Amino acid sequence: MDLQQLIEFDQQLLLFFNGSGSMFMDQLALTLTSGYTWIPLYVFLLVLVVKNNEKPSQIGLVIGAALLCILLAEGLSAGIVKPLVHRPRPVMEPSLYGIVRVVNDYFPGGYSFFSSHAANTSSLAVFFSLLVKNRAFTGYMVTWSLINCWTRLYLGAHFPLDILVGLLWGTIAGVVAYIVFLYGYTRVSPKLHYISAQYTKSGYSLMDIDLTLTVMVLICIYAVIRATLVIL
Repeated sequence: MDLQQLIEFDQQLLLFFNGSGSMFMDQLALTLTSGYTWIPLYVFLLVLVVKNNEKPSQIGLVIGAALLCILLAEGLSAGIVKPLVHRPRPVMEPSLYGIVRVVNDYFPGGYSFFSSHAANTSSLAVFFSLLVKNRAFTGYMVTWSLINCWTRLYLGAHFPLDILVGLLWGTIAGVVAYIVFLYGYTRVSPKLHYISAQYTKSGYSLMDIDLTLTVMVLICIYAVIRATLVIL
């Protein structure tokens, strides 16, 4: 498969995910793709970190590593690759004019390759999953990242290849940030092993994890309710 064939396949695959003509799905995607929608999740992730780390230096390391995730993910995507590649977003691609469904006049700015949404969310999902070390938490965080990726395809903001590369780079960024975190953590904290059934092996309270996961579910319920109100 040459480059042109890959681009054509990428465009055809996008049309499978893009739009639906459903007012409910349109509003659901618009709500879930907004960074403002997920602010409560970010707040409770911070609460999770603060409650389960005793020293300010430990908390600072986690916050610093999370910021490193964004710096690596967003920095490479928006700061370097997008300006160099100049790939138009699907809704702005001339060859797909009239084919790609535009949802509620949603025309995001900037370029398409590669997806900052995918890179940012996957980097945070990977980093926090490695940090917390809980299977349910990991599943929810990965699902959160994939939901964000789906919205970008549905809204015609990115092609599937943009999403795939964003996920791959985000995963690398999350792993790198965690390695940097471990390097610093071993210098400010004793090596502790948590064997209580109430904590993960990295020392995070299962009760606090459940609270964070509940917030994620409530956000999704809010998005569904908001989308439902549109069609009533």
